[in-house]
Amino acid sequence: MQRTALAGGAAAVVSAAGAVALSPRLMAQATYTGNGEAPGQPHTDYTPVIVPNGASLPWKVVDGVKVFHLIAEPVDHEFAPGLKGKGWGYNGMIHGPTIEAVEGDRVRIYLTNLLPEPTTGHWHGLILPNGMDGVGGLTQHIIQPGETFKYEFVLRQHGTFMYHPHHDEMTQMALGMMGMFIIHPRTRPANPPDRDFAIMLSEWKILPGASRPDPNEMLEFNVLTMNAKAYPGTDALVAKTGDRVRIRFGNLGAMDHHPIHLHGYQFHIVENDTGPVAESAQQKDVTVLVPVGSTRTIEFVADNPGDWAFHCHMTHHVMNQMGHNTLNLIGVDTDKIDKTIRKTFLPGYMSMGQDGMGDMGEMGMPVPPNSIPMIGGKGQYDPITMGGMFSILKVRDNLQSYDDPGWYQHPPGTLASLATSSDLQRDGIEVPPKPAA
Repeated sequence: MQRTALAGGAAAVVSAAGAVALSPRLMAQATYTGNGEAPGQPHTDYTPVIVPNGASLPWKVVDGVKVFHLIAEPVDHEFAPGLKGKGWGYNGMIHGPTIEAVEGDRVRIYLTNLLPEPTTGHWHGLILPNGMDGVGGLTQHIIQPGETFKYEFVLRQHGTFMYHPHHDEMTQMALGMMGMFIIHPRTRPANPPDRDFAIMLSEWKILPGASRPDPNEMLEFNVLTMNAKAYPGTDALVAKTGDRVRIRFGNLGAMDHHPIHLHGYQFHIVENDTGPVAESAQQKDVTVLVPVGSTRTIEFVADNPGDWAFHCHMTHHVMNQMGHNTLNLIGVDTDKIDKTIRKTFLPGYMSMGQDGMGDMGEMGMPVPPNSIPMIGGKGQYDPITMGGMFSILKVRDNLQSYDDPGWYQHPPGTLASLATSSDLQRDGIEVPPKPAA
């Protein structure tokens, strides 16, 4: 009890003295001027972020301080329809709710530990007093099960940041303990986004039929997620034609960087881990690499209506529960093998992969309990042969709401279609005969 009291008191003492002095180097990075502004308000001082498949953390103001409460606890979570997992998260969610505030706000974050082991709270990328950094054993006592610690500091920067434990990180983060920490600028920008999305990228190892992510995995991750959802469980991002769209990415996966590619658009990379990138230094691209432990933010004007694919471009990262030890059967005639196995061991057995994996999405093959097919979501025309870290940006004219508008209806003459014989003859296209089986 004495150790607990001292630990809680230490956090209070560090914050009670107010903002600590920063070195000249850190002060150059900090844009807050310390003028004691009132706490920033949504829709007045900033446009609140949208967290697809997630939520933002509620807060209240007490004596001019924004007060938040995080609760670390076991959570049952659905990664996609048919795949549920037992993990650890915050406030009943995996990932934890997004913390959202304004540069210059003083924040007070209570962290209650309902886990079976100690934890801490680390505010990834924030400039703050050392005693508030949340590294267990180094800058604070660990938070024992049943304890509540208090963190308090002034937000001295703006940009896209994250939070996660810094105690037994391998286990706790692999089970889902992480979230986004968005700090809006004190001065509202001249061209604020109309749609401001926040997406956490992560990876998991969940064996088919199992429900507990494996925190010991280092290589073979088989569930890749956006905001802890794998396609077809990911919500679409919806925007109206002409909207200025911002998408913030954070990557707290264990091992993999993610090149996120958006179809139909070019965008500017407007933020990195340190905050905004000067306009003269902004890179224009169609793919943004989000390294492990980093954030990146992109912006564009939604001027191209349609249903645009939006995904990690590592091809195994748009698969679900794919095993890495699958035999390569491309081009192999498996008919005799299948007949023998069906007759001798397993009625109904069928080999997979000899003609590629593209038909897996519509075959409806049985999978183990609490598992999902490797690929496949319902598309407008055929199954979409992707899973994992995949979603859809839906841009529409004249939206009346930002609910999912359904599939895009292509204007006449703008949809790829089967070539007719007259098309081929007109343009002198000779189609070679189909190879013999």
